[in-house]
Amino acid sequence: MEFRIHSHRNALTILENVPEFKEAWEEVKHILSSLDEDTLRQCYEDNFQTKNKSLSTSINSLLKEEFKAFDWSGESAIFQDPYYDDPKSDYWRLDFAKDDISIEVAFNHASATAWNLLKPVLASELNHIRKAIQTKIGVVVVATQEMKKAGNFDGAIGYYEKYVDHLKPLMNQLSVPLLIIGLKAPRTFKIVGTPKGDELKGKVVRLKDVKKVHE
Repeated sequence: MEFRIHSHRNALTILENVPEFKEAWEEVKHILSSLDEDTLRQCYEDNFQTKNKSLSTSINSLLKEEFKAFDWSGESAIFQDPYYDDPKSDYWRLDFAKDDISIEVAFNHASATAWNLLKPVLASELNHIRKAIQTKIGVVVVATQEMKKAGNFDGAIGYYEKYVDHLKPLMNQLSVPLLIIGLKAPRTFKIVGTPKGDELKGKVVRLKDVKKVHE
């Protein structure tokens, strides 16, 4: 899968040049780059097209498998205090963590954009609440605007370009290095909605088939 990158507080330079981060960062790049479109399409068709209108669950499912295969911790609690460690909620949890890197994969409502950016900061800064994890840098994976459209995501989700827009006004609050990764749209297919009454369903359309229709 192709993706775009925006670096906040020199995150990319640190990930690629500081020895303690390089191996884990190479794993992140490998996982994202090796998520091919045929696998993504097949995952959606086999498991989610009758119950999810977008590619969000398919992407999450495949990334979870791959990060687990590389021994990344999943759903890592940020704090040890039981009050902030509800196993039924991801509010105070990271999606993945390893070797001082925290990762959030965010396809939720745009109103959660600032919070999705702040969670890796909480994981990387000292806090008066006892920490369960201590990272040093964060990676936030989101959809680009083109992926939002091609993947039939809800119109209200936050997306890469808007995440980048949040970085400047939140500069003082986002005090640790963050890398924003925007997943690009597939080149070979897209997801379209089904007729009214099936709002939770989607349908794969091969782009080569779309081209033939207009020829």
